[in-house]
Amino acid sequence: MKLIKALIVSLCAGVLIAPAVADEGKVRRWVSIVDSGNRAGEIVERCKSPTDCEVRFIFKDNGRGPEISERYAIAEDGSYTRYTASGLTTFGSRVDERFEASGARASWKSTTERGRSDQATGKLYLPMNGSALIYERMARLTANGRSASMLPTGSVVRRTLKTATVGEGASRRDIELVIFNGLGLTPDFVWLTRGETPEFFSYVIAGYSVTVPEGYERDIPKLVEWQTAAEAELLAGYFSRLSTPLDGLSVIRNARVFDSEHARLLDGLRDVYLLRGRIAAIKPAGVGVEATKAERSLDAAGRVLLPGLFDMHGHVGRWEGGLNLASGVTTVRDLGNDNATLQQIMDQTSTGQVFGPRIVPTGFLEGESPYSARNGFVISTLDQAKAAIDWYSAHGYPQIKIYNSFPREHLKATVAYAHERGMRVSGHVPAFLRARDVVEAGFDEINHINQVMLNFLVDDKTDTRTLQRFYLPAQKTAGLDFEGREVRDFLDLLKSRGTVIDPTLTTFDFLRQRDGEMSQAYASIAEHLPATLQRGLMSGGMDIPNARLHALYNTSYSRMIEFVGRLHREGIPLVAGTDAIAGFTLQRELELYVQAGISPAETLRIATWNGAKYGRVLGDRGSIEVGKLADLILVDGDPTRDISAIRNVALVVTQGRSIDPSAVFTELGIKPFVMTPPRWQDSAAR
Repeated sequence: MKLIKALIVSLCAGVLIAPAVADEGKVRRWVSIVDSGNRAGEIVERCKSPTDCEVRFIFKDNGRGPEISERYAIAEDGSYTRYTASGLTTFGSRVDERFEASGARASWKSTTERGRSDQATGKLYLPMNGSALIYERMARLTANGRSASMLPTGSVVRRTLKTATVGEGASRRDIELVIFNGLGLTPDFVWLTRGETPEFFSYVIAGYSVTVPEGYERDIPKLVEWQTAAEAELLAGYFSRLSTPLDGLSVIRNARVFDSEHARLLDGLRDVYLLRGRIAAIKPAGVGVEATKAERSLDAAGRVLLPGLFDMHGHVGRWEGGLNLASGVTTVRDLGNDNATLQQIMDQTSTGQVFGPRIVPTGFLEGESPYSARNGFVISTLDQAKAAIDWYSAHGYPQIKIYNSFPREHLKATVAYAHERGMRVSGHVPAFLRARDVVEAGFDEINHINQVMLNFLVDDKTDTRTLQRFYLPAQKTAGLDFEGREVRDFLDLLKSRGTVIDPTLTTFDFLRQRDGEMSQAYASIAEHLPATLQRGLMSGGMDIPNARLHALYNTSYSRMIEFVGRLHREGIPLVAGTDAIAGFTLQRELELYVQAGISPAETLRIATWNGAKYGRVLGDRGSIEVGKLADLILVDGDPTRDISAIRNVALVVTQGRSIDPSAVFTELGIKPFVMTPPRWQDSAAR
């Protein structure tokens, strides 16, 4: 579903230029180009006067996107004196936002919040659903290295990474790539024009979309290349700075070891020896200590040692790796990406240039339509589908993912060809089909709980390429008869075929979230997060105009959770994935499985053993066994009894290095979950 990209677009799709004080009568137009080269959006700014400008932007990809109109007035310092926004968010909720400032006083109101300040002088209001024009306001207020204070909360600083020139002749522009820190968990990368009053030039999401002034489309490859190189340089020091190499023989002593195959803790304490990135030995605690002479040791003090967690539904980028690792996720299965970008990230991760988990790639395969998602390969013919599968197979992909617009007439032959090449097949259910149809066509796995529930809600005329794939499950799952013949027959089919379900339950929490309510997916950790991110988590995505619908959608979501428990009891395999904020979302996903009636220990098996099994890497990881990769996490508390303890990751070992999650969280502006993590001791210090 690529929810993360949808949320980014919702906030930043409206990328355009405006001077610090707008020029009367100017009309400016920007275009948004997705990575396939297709135009996905248009932005138009019109200024009636220097203090009265209007912005209209639209961005549509994968059957959804925001449509928002803004109107604003700007003070001499570049901040807003008046701001309004109206329209629809990516998933259809209403935008109605207003801000006014006079002197030191300011007030604001939206569908999410309302507030006021008597200390607003020199502060910039950060819209809840505005366009990326906000970056120009930030640029003006952060000149000369200043920090800009934001309303309602937070601050932002700017740093220049690179200068460049684009265009020719009269269109020549001197630009610079800057990062803004303070808005979220990762830096915001923005291209500005150079000068005393910088203007917004471009916003690049590498591997997804680029927004540029109309007429500068031919400069897109250069912008992407320059930004990718700058990001890589910035990332290069992260792995070495936030992790420690485990050279020679190392030992984690006195650990309670989780047996992921049998979903239980081993009796007694164990010493686990590590050498060259692999598990060298597992012994009862204290046995053979003198004989082994390890170079370093760490006392687990009875903490639980688990295999590294698997996120089986990610869409990896360069910047969420630290958040994944600090949360105990050492492997991510990527379920759809720009092919060139993913190959580059995998190479950079393997060499330590990108700080992130190991990646299991999945080849994205979509059909041509007005609703297409423009990643991987977008095909129209069977020969094109086979050629795409050949490419993925040659590049070591163990699986393909078929998406919403894939042509029905080529489905069975495509699945069969992928199986001939030794690849698994997963995906969404293509439009005008049901989940039963794709299972019978040979799918090994279905991604997302909504795709499963739609099996009982659609007919051959229902277009699930649209927002109907969200609204139908929200409206109708509450009334489904889980004991009826249709459900029983479908469960029997899944079980007989061994079909795996990847529910991503946490992602669909947005189905029941109203504006102004903290997302229940992150409510338990909100106090650990930066204030600006907490504010963003108060914004719902769905159109839920009244209490009746809210209750209905909430019931439907609860029944989706219930259905996942039913799947497990029926013996239908599950894998744990996210498709949302890295790390934290997987931990919440596991909590929901327990809420569904699955035991904490079985839930941990799903997040480790099942991930490795269905990611086809069980021979190398997924359990704590001699010879396997030392992808390990040490947890405060006992997650086999209280699954919420999985948030208390005290140590991560992966790729031959040791990571202190508390240090990573602190770097990201997150309050750590473990305040006194265990420390390695060199043998000379003992």
